[in-house]
Amino acid sequence: MNKEQAKISQQLINTGKYLLANQLAWGTSGNISARLDDKHMLITASGTEMGDLKPDDFALCNFETGTWEGNRKPSKEVPMHTGIYQVRNDANVILHSSPFYTTLIASSEEPIVSELFVETMYYLEDIAYVDYYHPGTVELGEAVKEKAEEGHVIILKNHGVILFDDSFSDAIMRLETLEMACRMIVTANSAGIKLTNIPDHVVKDFLESARYKPRKLVNRKQHL
Repeated sequence: MNKEQAKISQQLINTGKYLLANQLAWGTSGNISARLDDKHMLITASGTEMGDLKPDDFALCNFETGTWEGNRKPSKEVPMHTGIYQVRNDANVILHSSPFYTTLIASSEEPIVSELFVETMYYLEDIAYVDYYHPGTVELGEAVKEKAEEGHVIILKNHGVILFDDSFSDAIMRLETLEMACRMIVTANSAGIKLTNIPDHVVKDFLESARYKPRKLVNRKQHL
């Protein structure tokens, strides 16, 4: 493992620990990856514990050819990660997980709205949905690849979520914001509280005026 790979693997290790500590991942459920260059990614190996990752718990994969190398077999969810990296050159980090509230919503017909508060307006602007396919299948990978052109956050029905961003910090924040929003929706419904959405024209002004942070490009075609 060269110096750059070692640096990325440590960031992945830190991310796994953070996700577990903050109830954004559990056990061996989920997988994470990071882009190394225009052809390669590091991804967690099959069966690894998200909160107990070690430097040799990753596989080096070529997301153009689908080949891999290393001492550990990569996660079976390689097709999802590969598909995203192939169509989104702004994807540097991918997180796939099944947090409680996000997975609860993903297993229902309850919509996830982004017009709730500052962070949801920004990080949940472009949510896409994929129907249930068995984990690790080519069909799931192709469905995620198609929807990756529409959004940074892809809800996997009856499964969880996969999302991407250009940095570790924003990818984690995107996942935290999603779980927070889902928790709010579930809690409000249980308590009989009606959530008030921010008006569309206010959301539009917020995003276009970069009142939080510069807006991320929604669609890959906008920056090719």
